[in-house]
Amino acid sequence: MADKVVLLDFWASMFGMRVRIALAEKGVEYEYREEDLGNKSPLLLEMNPVHQKIPVLVHNGKPVCESLVIVQYIDEVWKDKAPLLPSGPYQRAQARFWADYVDQKMYMAGRKLWSSKGEEQEAVKKEFFGHLKVLEAELGNKPFFGGESFGYVDLSLITFSCWFKAYDTHGNISIGAECPKLMEWVKRCMAKESVAKSLPDPDKVTDFVAGMKKRFGIE
Repeated sequence: MADKVVLLDFWASMFGMRVRIALAEKGVEYEYREEDLGNKSPLLLEMNPVHQKIPVLVHNGKPVCESLVIVQYIDEVWKDKAPLLPSGPYQRAQARFWADYVDQKMYMAGRKLWSSKGEEQEAVKKEFFGHLKVLEAELGNKPFFGGESFGYVDLSLITFSCWFKAYDTHGNISIGAECPKLMEWVKRCMAKESVAKSLPDPDKVTDFVAGMKKRFGIE
């Protein structure tokens, strides 16, 4: 019997995009279900009763939650194609470390960037670029974070790139000017069909952020 794979997701979620890329890399067919995060579906509440958030991968009726956990699960289950994690234990540990760094630093710094203003925003800019510079240094002169091929850390970070225009626009910054090597890496990742087809248009994300700012009264 063929696997039944369902992804509960929200279009603008950089965490859900990770799962979409992983599934595309593996060539896994799945059913995509868009969630209304203001009115979560009974299925989402049933499949992720602890955090009640997306993404959730439902594989043959069994849920897997948290984006990085889901990506590792996908890599283990569909292991015959496009490995995402390195084969060596040390290299895998390093990849998990940097993916966790992205999770711990990038999301909140980016959110604070577009939701703050004045002196607070100036402080957030320094914090945000500090994180990007750390990542840029780790990338070094390698084509991808893991070396010559697209992998786990690349997948973890590249989904933020479709938010970069929103960060630039609403955070009054220029990521391209500050982190040119990272932007070259973005271009290499976007040349992959699995990535390009999984990420939404940056203009759409920028408009989405403008809508959130209006809703939260941030001007």
